[in-house]
Amino acid sequence: MVALELIRYADLNLRQKENYNFQRFSGVLAKYGFVTMRLSDDWHGADFLAQHIDGKTLLLVQLKSRFAIAQKYIGKNLYICFLLKSAWYPYPHDMLVDWVLKYTNIGNTHSWKQQKHYSVPSPSLHLAGELEKYWLEPNIQQ
Repeated sequence: MVALELIRYADLNLRQKENYNFQRFSGVLAKYGFVTMRLSDDWHGADFLAQHIDGKTLLLVQLKSRFAIAQKYIGKNLYICFLLKSAWYPYPHDMLVDWVLKYTNIGNTHSWKQQKHYSVPSPSLHLAGELEKYWLEPNIQQ
């Protein structure tokens, strides 16, 4: 039998971290009735698809290592997902862009205006309050 050893996330390269996070988030989504399919290349900005057992709901999901919005994702019906303090935050990208531009100063930043994206490892309290509605408990007991 092969001896299994735990890995250290910090020792993984970027691609390995993305694969690791895909597996972790897929496990959480399964508890909500979703099955996931990893895409070999971004499709319409999505890293993977999540199909619900209702047979109607299909999410296009882009994994991120932190909160992010980008002008290139607008209009693509994407969900962005990131992990913060052991909880997942899958949010509808365009709804968050609308909220951010209306209620924060992010739309006036160099990052948003010139680089066409904005990201931050730890959202402000104001933004974190809005993100709370998308929070998924990672350890739901079944």
